[in-house]
Amino acid sequence: MRDLDATDTEILQLLMSDARRPWAEIAEAVDLSPPAVSDRVDRLQEMGVIRRFTLDIDRSTLRGGVPVLLALTVEPSAFDDVHETVRSEESVEHVFTTAERDIVCNVTVPEGDVPAWVAETLDEDAVRDYSVTLLTGAEWTPSVDGADFALDCAECGNTVTNEGVASRIGGELKQFCCPSCQSRFEDRYERLEEGA
Repeated sequence: MRDLDATDTEILQLLMSDARRPWAEIAEAVDLSPPAVSDRVDRLQEMGVIRRFTLDIDRSTLRGGVPVLLALTVEPSAFDDVHETVRSEESVEHVFTTAERDIVCNVTVPEGDVPAWVAETLDEDAVRDYSVTLLTGAEWTPSVDGADFALDCAECGNTVTNEGVASRIGGELKQFCCPSCQSRFEDRYERLEEGA
């Protein structure tokens, strides 16, 4: 397994500023060939560093509604369901989870009626409390500056260092901190496949 390097970081920064940037333009900026840039981006996707290419849309320009920051205190047993509901809701732009397991989201609420939106969208027994902050603007500026890449082991969750290994299992590239974690994961995968 090869560590991520400064060139990978620079490629990520260029893609974050414009995900439609041609490989040739990125290649010139990082002093690689376009196929080498394409290979690196493919590898970053396989490793899960790049999850998807998407658009950053200002929803306020597309439809009416009031942009708010909504913080939800959720019953622990309902957290996963509420998180999935909020994440898939069309009027929600960003979803964050706090260390206290609260869900905070940027929502454009039709007609500004937050209580109605919460009642229509979420199970009333799942939400303990919520708070609302009116937004006058929102910016999304992702960055990898100063970030160290830390891949998690698919088996134990520890950080994968340069001594780690990678293996394609079930068509997906998995990262492991050591060969023993790789072996345990592969053994369990094979047993599950046999039982299916």
